[in-house]
Amino acid sequence: MPSNKSVSDAPIVQFTNCRILRDHQLQREDLWVREGKILNPEKLFFDEKGSADVQLDCKDSIIAPGFIDVQINGGFGVDFSLATDDFKSGIDLVSQKILSHGVTSFCPTLVTSPPSVYHQVLPQISVRNGGAHGAGILGAHLEGPFISKEKKGAHPEHCLRTFEAGAFQDLLATYGSLDCVQIVTLAPEMRRSSEVIRELTKQGICVSLGHSVANLSQAEEAVQHGATFITHLFNAMLPFHHRDPGIVGLLTSDKIPAGRRVFYGMISDGIHTNPAALRIAHRAHPKGLVLVTDAIAGMGLAPGRHTLGQQVVEIDGLNTYIAGTKTLSGSVATMDTCVRHFQEATGCSVETALEAASLHPAQLLGIEHKKGTLNYDSDADFLMLNDSLYVQATYIAGEEVWRQDLSGM
Repeated sequence: MPSNKSVSDAPIVQFTNCRILRDHQLQREDLWVREGKILNPEKLFFDEKGSADVQLDCKDSIIAPGFIDVQINGGFGVDFSLATDDFKSGIDLVSQKILSHGVTSFCPTLVTSPPSVYHQVLPQISVRNGGAHGAGILGAHLEGPFISKEKKGAHPEHCLRTFEAGAFQDLLATYGSLDCVQIVTLAPEMRRSSEVIRELTKQGICVSLGHSVANLSQAEEAVQHGATFITHLFNAMLPFHHRDPGIVGLLTSDKIPAGRRVFYGMISDGIHTNPAALRIAHRAHPKGLVLVTDAIAGMGLAPGRHTLGQQVVEIDGLNTYIAGTKTLSGSVATMDTCVRHFQEATGCSVETALEAASLHPAQLLGIEHKKGTLNYDSDADFLMLNDSLYVQATYIAGEEVWRQDLSGM
């Protein structure tokens, strides 16, 4: 077939015999990729008179956008909240290993730490594209230290801080720099939090509400100042109460500014959130649900003792506790497990489950024009999955970066 190369000499790959998640539906179409982007085949045929250089038979797989994990504390023995000499090799290891979970982009997350840790670690995190080396880094998620003592969860109390006069300068001094920061989790009931939320939002940083005893009106005020996310809904916040539903009430609040959407993270690992609570949240506000792993260094390792920043954590099956307590501390769930559990627990469609781990986190971060969808001209970061939503292959920028090894099966 003639191939007009006037537009680009790069090879065109056509993925055939697949069902593509596009416009919230699985559609039986082919996927066309060139130079790391998803192509519009009509333009290719009619404007360029072009055709595919390579055809790949997907054997009836589902093709979905790559998963985006906006809250992951580490994994495989690596703890993002520990300042180590080989921090960079640690983050590289995690970004490589999570490709098998279908994660193509992530926000390395630091829990409450002393200022010295932020000053050492943050300069070593750089926003970068994904590839064969591993999932892309979208920027850091700083969870704390400006959070509530009552709802600190697994965060070390001696490192917690409040906002003093010159609150934003206080935050800057604590973190050292905001250059690579994508999300900050804080407690909105803290004095002077409003000015901090406004300033962070002005700098393009997503503000998330969490580890908090805020009532609903405090949470609504934070959203009016620019907050757009809730960190692991139901966990580390006041429980829902019918007279004051607290942060949870944001899911059905009528005080959200027009044109704005509040998103909320859910740890769908079967441990952190009862399936009934998952169903309540999903039915109340399906378009805001963002699946997160909240995975810690022990993810991918055998049960035993591991770290979460300044604390020692014990893993017992799928439960992780601060050593010697029954305080839950992150999860050891993988993103693909969370997607399957979410679909099973809520009975939602396959499309809905996949979008909670791809489209919604991309919308939260304002990057849905290039990530989280398979729209034309978006980044060709995608997964091949079977009907049970097990990942068979992971692609970044149109290149295969991981494939399930079937030889031993």
